Amino acid sequence: MAFIKKRESEALTQDDRKQTREYPDLLLSLEDDNATTRRWAARDLAHCPQAAAALVGRLKRESELSVREVILSSLTQLGDAVAVAGLVDCLRSEDAALRNEAVEAMKLLPEEVAPMMQGLLTDPDPDVRIFSVNVLESLCHPDVEAWLIEVISTDAHINVCATAVDLLSEVGTQQSVLPLQQLKKRFVDAPYIQFAADLALRRIRAD
Repeated sequence: MAFIKKRESEALTQDDRKQTREYPDLLLSLEDDNATTRRWAARDLAHCPQAAAALVGRLKRESELSVREVILSSLTQLGDAVAVAGLVDCLRSEDAALRNEAVEAMKLLPEEVAPMMQGLLTDPDPDVRIFSVNVLESLCHPDVEAWLIEVISTDAHINVCATAVDLLSEVGTQQSVLPLQQLKKRFVDAPYIQFAADLALRRIRAD
């Protein structure tokens, strides 16, 4: 997640910040017309345990990239159930940039996201399942391979399976060999699945 340096002309003075540091004032500042004011508020709300819902609400409406980046940073610092649920909900957004930003933020919360992963990987929306596999790429959780094996063994959507097999080529072990072979049989007429599964199998056998 990139962080944009603030230009000196945009920065609020210390006196300005001292005037609006109480939680109710920060909530008002988060809705201010001035992007710099919103950005400072989003940063300071990271220290308010009850702020996740307000940050998520603003995130879904925020058009200024630099403010969104700070909101996402604050949500990952808070890392509570409301913050994680809000990030998950962003996976359903029509805004492609917001979806990708949510994926990157979720990668920073492996312990918090892991309990929700089983549900995300079986979500009715195949796009949500794909995004969830993308989250697994950096989740560093002991169940990552098991989750991916379940995806390629049970998911009927070819694009979901293709995303999962790409990641298995990086993290797969001998446990993945038979599921990969079975995947090839399920999608025998899908050239990319054949290619990706063969690549994963070669890498596993070479280890």
